Amino acid sequence: MFTGIVTAVGTIDSVEDRADRRVRITCPFDPEAIDMGASIACSGVCLTVVERGGNPGDAWFAVDVSGETVSRSVPEMWQEGRRLNLEPALRLGDELGGHLVTGHVDTCGTVQMARTEGGSTRLAIRAPAEYAAFIAPKGSITVDGVSLTVNDVDDRADGSCDFVLNIIPHTAEVTTLGSLTQGDSVNLEIDVLARYLKRMQSLQN
Repeated sequence: MFTGIVTAVGTIDSVEDRADRRVRITCPFDPEAIDMGASIACSGVCLTVVERGGNPGDAWFAVDVSGETVSRSVPEMWQEGRRLNLEPALRLGDELGGHLVTGHVDTCGTVQMARTEGGSTRLAIRAPAEYAAFIAPKGSITVDGVSLTVNDVDDRADGSCDFVLNIIPHTAEVTTLGSLTQGDSVNLEIDVLARYLKRMQSLQN
């Protein structure tokens, strides 16, 4: 489990196609603190560490990305030079600063608007109709691994919705969200509580 509180931004420095896709990610972690077999959320995708190396502050780790994961996440995500939001898995006793995040991407959204308002960035992201019912004002959502609060939701005639987020300067600086522009795709994970509520409602109908 994760909280959606990003601890670092890493960069993909190599991609090797095997049975799965072996991706190596550079990061400012201490390699001795990266356990083999540990889970790290990479822009919202929970992946398992299979290799590690480097030096403190200039480390790297490798993960195997399955075809299913590639198909569920942003298409252009798994390529050299891509910057990723990183969060190691929760440990017992860690502070729960965001909301409970599983690291399982539900769908991809598309940025409809990215503009500066005051010192913050205002984003509008379109979610497909299949997931629109799970997104509510003042509810939680994970965008590229970042826990955020939905400000507003605009339902569309085709069943999709545009939801609005406010990205404060700190979040924009320490994650990749500050560089998003109109037309960019992002990984979305809906709030796990909303998922269970929707399931319960479906069984009552």
